[in-house]
Amino acid sequence: MINIRTITAMVIPATFFIILLSVSTPTFAEDSNRARDLGIPFAGNPGPLNSITDVKGIEVGHVTLVEGSGPLQVGKGPIRTGVTAILPRGKNSTSPVFGGWFTLNGSGEMTGTTWIEERGLIDGPILITNTHSVGVVRDAAVSWMVDKGWEADWHAPVVGETYDGALNDINGFHVTKAHALEALSKAKSGNVDEGVVGGGTGMICNGFKGGIGTASRQYKVESQTYTLGVLVQCNYNWSRDDLTIAGKFVGKRLQADPNCFTDSSIERHFGDYLPYCDDLNVASIQPDYAHDGSIIIIIATDAPLLPHQLKRVAKRPSLALGRLGTVSNAGSGDIFLAFSTASNKQISENKTSDINMFPNNHLSTVFRATVEATEEAIVNSMVAADTVIGINGLRVVAIPEDKLKAIMLEK
Repeated sequence: MINIRTITAMVIPATFFIILLSVSTPTFAEDSNRARDLGIPFAGNPGPLNSITDVKGIEVGHVTLVEGSGPLQVGKGPIRTGVTAILPRGKNSTSPVFGGWFTLNGSGEMTGTTWIEERGLIDGPILITNTHSVGVVRDAAVSWMVDKGWEADWHAPVVGETYDGALNDINGFHVTKAHALEALSKAKSGNVDEGVVGGGTGMICNGFKGGIGTASRQYKVESQTYTLGVLVQCNYNWSRDDLTIAGKFVGKRLQADPNCFTDSSIERHFGDYLPYCDDLNVASIQPDYAHDGSIIIIIATDAPLLPHQLKRVAKRPSLALGRLGTVSNAGSGDIFLAFSTASNKQISENKTSDINMFPNNHLSTVFRATVEATEEAIVNSMVAADTVIGINGLRVVAIPEDKLKAIMLEK
C-alpha cells in the first residue's frame, strides 16, 4: 500500500511557493502528529513547545524549494531542497554566543568551526542546507552580517550540510543567496516547522523520509531551571534495518512500503539496490554505503556554559544516535554544535567580561538533557515528514505512524 501523504511538485511559481513554505503552519503534513503522540515513551521534561525555540531568544526560519518531476535534468530539476536558519539571539541582535563543536564522523562540512575551536565564540546565524550549496549560503550569511552591522573586519559564519542528491538535482545549484536571506528574514520564535522543510526537504533518515526535527528539555540545578533545545537535519542511515526506538527494533517490523523508483521507463540513479516499484524483486543486497548519510545537530541552552563545557555537551548526541541504532558509518557526516544564550550583551573581546560559569559537577544533568532531546528530535523529523517523490521518480516513504504506534503499545 502506498503511503498517501506524498509530495511530488506544486504547479505554482517557485518564488510564491517559497513564501508559502515560510509560514508557521506545517505546509505538507495532513496532521500535526509528533513522536510523543504515537505513545513513544521518551524520558525527560520537554519545554512548552518541545522545540529549540523554548530557549528564549532563538529564532528559526525555513525556505523550501520543491519544483518539477520526472527524469533528472541537471540545472532544471526536479528540485527538492532548501535552507534552514537558526539565530541564537534573534535577528535584531549582534551579540555572539559561547559555543563548542564536535564531529563523530567527518564525512561532511560545517564552516566556521576552526574559528569556534580557537576562540569559543559563535558570531552571527547558523544555517543548514545541502552539500553543494554551502558556499552560496555562507556568502549570504556574511552579506547579512555586514548589513546588520556585526563588529569585525571579517566574518566566518556557521553553515552545515547534508546530502540530498538522492531526491534533489543537487548539481543544479538551485539554492541562491536570495533563498538564504529569505530564511534569515523569516526566522521567528514559537513553533518550528518539521519534516520536509528548509534544508531537510530532500533528506532521508533511517530509511524513511527525514528532514528537520526539534525537541527540548528543562532541567534544574541549584534551584534554577534551565532549558536545552535541539534542532536536527536528519539524513543519516539510509537503511531501515538498524532503526531502534524506545529500545524496540522497529526498522524491519514496521513492514513499510519500500523506497523505490515509480517509473520503470526512467533509468535508476544512485546504484541499483533500490528497485522499481512495479518490480520489487530486482533489488540486490544493500551495499555498505546504504547505511551512510549525515546529520547536523544544533544544541542550545540558556545555562551559563563556557566553551570548554559546550564542547563536552556537543559530544553527547553521539549517544542518542546509538540509542536509535546507528554506528556512525564511514561515509556519514555527523557534526554537532552547541551554544549558550546566557551572558547576553556581557561578552566582550575588547575588555574584561563578568561571566558566570555553570558548575562542572552538574554537567551530567545537561548531558542527559542533550541525549534525550536529540533522540526525540530525530524521531520527530521522521514522524513529521511526508512521502516524497524526487528525481527520476525515486519515492522515499514516510514512516508509517499507525504501525509505529502499535509497536509502542505492545507490552
